[in-house]
Amino acid sequence: MWWHEPITALKGIGPKKKADFANLNIITIGDLLNRFPRQGCYMDYSHLKKIKELSTNGVNQVFAAEVVNMANKRSARNKSYATVTVRDETGYAEIFLFLHQRFQLKSLEIGKKILVTGKVSPGRTAKSVSGATFSYLSDEIKSEGLGILPIYNLSGNLTQNNVRYAVKQALTLARKELPESLPEEIIIKNSLLPRLDALENIHFPKNFALLARAKERFIFEELYLLQCGLLYYRSKVKDTRGGIKMAKDGKVISKVLAKLPFTLTEAQAKAWNEISLDMQEEQPMHRLLQGDVGSGKTILSALALAKAVENGYQGCIMVPTEILAVQHYATLTACLKPAGINVSLLTGNIKGAKRQKIIAGLADGSLNVVVGTHALIQDTVKFNSLALVVTDEQHRFGVEQRAKLVNKSAFAPDVLVMTATPIPRTLALTVYGDLDISLMKGMPPGRKPINTLCYTDAKRAEVYKGMVRQVKAGFQAYVVCPLIEESELVEAKSVTEIYEGLTAGYLRGIPCGLLHGRLKAEEKDKVMAAFAAGEIKVLIATTVIEVGVNVPNANLMVIEGADRFGLAQLHQLRGRVGRSDIQSYCVLLTASENPETLERLQIMRTCGDGFILAEKDLELRGAGQLFGFRQHGLPDLYIADIMRDTEVLVEARELAKEAMNNKKLFIQVTAALKNQFDERFEKIFYS
Repeated sequence: MWWHEPITALKGIGPKKKADFANLNIITIGDLLNRFPRQGCYMDYSHLKKIKELSTNGVNQVFAAEVVNMANKRSARNKSYATVTVRDETGYAEIFLFLHQRFQLKSLEIGKKILVTGKVSPGRTAKSVSGATFSYLSDEIKSEGLGILPIYNLSGNLTQNNVRYAVKQALTLARKELPESLPEEIIIKNSLLPRLDALENIHFPKNFALLARAKERFIFEELYLLQCGLLYYRSKVKDTRGGIKMAKDGKVISKVLAKLPFTLTEAQAKAWNEISLDMQEEQPMHRLLQGDVGSGKTILSALALAKAVENGYQGCIMVPTEILAVQHYATLTACLKPAGINVSLLTGNIKGAKRQKIIAGLADGSLNVVVGTHALIQDTVKFNSLALVVTDEQHRFGVEQRAKLVNKSAFAPDVLVMTATPIPRTLALTVYGDLDISLMKGMPPGRKPINTLCYTDAKRAEVYKGMVRQVKAGFQAYVVCPLIEESELVEAKSVTEIYEGLTAGYLRGIPCGLLHGRLKAEEKDKVMAAFAAGEIKVLIATTVIEVGVNVPNANLMVIEGADRFGLAQLHQLRGRVGRSDIQSYCVLLTASENPETLERLQIMRTCGDGFILAEKDLELRGAGQLFGFRQHGLPDLYIADIMRDTEVLVEARELAKEAMNNKKLFIQVTAALKNQFDERFEKIFYS
């Protein structure tokens, strides 16, 4: 079908434009139609105002006028800008162009009539227009005709007219053949526009009322198909094996609790009660344990593993990195060994006779608990009686990897998913919709709140002088570098340059370590071991340290380019310090002087609750950016907003459940999913 044909099938799109569209993730004709105009960005050329009629309330308006003068000027503060004076039969207006807008002067000629779009405010002698864009009136009429025109995101040398022309061609194809993606009864019940009408009115709306209805249709469709896809996946991997009903907590659990150097907090005790009761049901447990960084999730996983062993079964915990596996191994050994439970460690670095011994012990049942990385899902690893699967930071594993581990059991094991990533409940219902949720708030007693500071680069020297003082006082520190591009190679180069600059400058003579994603596992382990042992005083790293690293003596973190991170990720990083009773500090450094950016970072100073920060992040940045739907195995949302459209999400989920239980609707919905996502369908929803 034409929907999946490459965009080069449209007229006027050759190799160069193909590359520009690819930068916008537009590969096929269907991709083009699914990339709607920028949120709220349409220009209403259907009702052009006269200059005299322009309101001065700072709202974008469109008017036609003749260019009568252009001039370059300087402000009282010696900053350069340009003005363009225009007129119509009702009066004059003066357009102000600052540094990043002055390139538009090249396209203007005195005496020509232009369309002006911009914000209008009162001026001394004439109305003042700022943030303006122009196009020649004759060209606009010739190529588009006056009406409501879409404004698209652009890349490279693409122009609005290029994209509009391509979309118009695609819509012509759609008028000939376009399968409906929603069941007819849902369209009727919810008074939604048919798909073709919605596509035409979201790209080239006849009026704003139809534009609103088109948006309503696609918000619902996006959330409905997402929920159908998730439920489709779950129907494919539904476990038909019987579960295990475990006994109430016995002597082993009591022994583990008695040997802990602290008593469980109220939040920990509540979460453990929920987990324990789940494990005592024949229905397999599927529970998400959400706890802020340092809240004690590993202790609860130790109790769950002990319960499995107490009932005569095996348990395993899979973590995303070697560093985290070693750390969990140490924590679990300390918790479980006093109760007579031995813990094994299986990672890619464990080889030879030692590896074979662990694999044999898991197969014959002589080993009860194992902590590991992806090594656990290898075909050579077999379990004798696996009854509990714990995954830490689940969103870092692919769907297939998780399923492989669960399928290593002869029966349906209990599944406990742990995450320190604060996920707002709305999003948790979307990403982990099949899991019960336990929420642990608060920190273990004795921890001091982390003192968070935010500075521009002007204070950089002072910040690093402070770091030197902390190191000389016997403490350790982190320096975290941002991901400049989605590339480990570029990231490694960036952090290496910062490392070289700091060790030759502010941190000269201080033992520093370097950690990034391009290092081999052995090198990472060596660096982390040296940092944990206190041999390395300052660890300069990328976000590879975001998950699970625990060095209680580290009391200072400096985050370079903090504006490049979301609030939730900054909070995750900040959680690497403040892991003891000493006062800890987190310094956010930014080169940005943008008031909105600085205001966003200031939230970190006053808020230490990861869940509140995640809600704020979701509000500011949207679900796609915040959690990267792709890393959860989900398609991005282009028009729906989980915070704004919560009611629609809940309704879409209920209707999706009905569709999955109705044979006729099930066939129609799966066909729509396959059409929407082509060969990516199986990878996204069933891999």
